[in-house]
Amino acid sequence: MEISETALLMGCPLFSGVPAEDLPELLSALDARRQDFRRGSWLLRQGDTPVRLGILLSGRAHILREDFWGNRDIIAPLSPGELFGEAYACAGVPAGVDVQAEEDGAVLFLEVSRLSGVPGGADLLENLLSATARKNLLLNEKLSHVTRRTTRDKLLSYLSREAARQGSTFTIPFDRQQLADYLAVDRSAMSAELGKLRREGLLDFRKNRFTLLRRPEEHR
Repeated sequence: MEISETALLMGCPLFSGVPAEDLPELLSALDARRQDFRRGSWLLRQGDTPVRLGILLSGRAHILREDFWGNRDIIAPLSPGELFGEAYACAGVPAGVDVQAEEDGAVLFLEVSRLSGVPGGADLLENLLSATARKNLLLNEKLSHVTRRTTRDKLLSYLSREAARQGSTFTIPFDRQQLADYLAVDRSAMSAELGKLRREGLLDFRKNRFTLLRRPEEHR
C-alpha cells in the first residue's frame, strides 16, 4: 500500500487510536483487499449482501438509489477516508443503496466479521459505531433540506449549511444534475431558481463554487 494511502487510513475514523506501527498487521488480520476502479464503476450494488465494508482511498463516489424507472436520488457524496457499506455488512442484509465511482480511484475492503477477533477489536467496533452514528446525522441533515416546500428553500437550506461548514465561499461536491438529484428537484427549475437568487444578490456561483452574499430576509 502507498505511503499516502497509509496516512489516509490513519486518519480514517475506523482506525482512530490505532498506532501506526500496528496498522499493517491489523489490515492483514482483517483480510484487507485493495481494488482500483474506473469512473462509473459500481463499488456496491443495491440488492447485494456485502460481507466487507469499504474505505475510499482515492477518487470520489456517490451513495445513491435508483427506482425502477431510473430516477436517481443521490443520498450522500463519498470522499477519501470515508466508509461505505458498513451497516449492511454488519447487519448481514441486502444493500438498499448503490455506490458508484465519480472518478478513477481505489478502495480498500475489510471483512467485518473479523473486527471483533483482532487485537483492539472492541475499540474498532466502537469506532465503527461512532462513524455510523455520524453518517446517520448527515442523512438527517439531508432530510432537513429535501423536506423544505420549494426548490428555493431546498437550495438555501443546503447552501447555507455548506457556508456554515466551510465559510461564505465554498465548493460543493456536485455538478448541476447531481445537485438536483441530491435535493430531489427538477434540474431546469433548480437552475432557474439559482439564476433568480443571483439576480437578487443573495449569492454568486461559478460551476460548483458558491459565495453567499446576503441573508434572504433582507430582500423580503
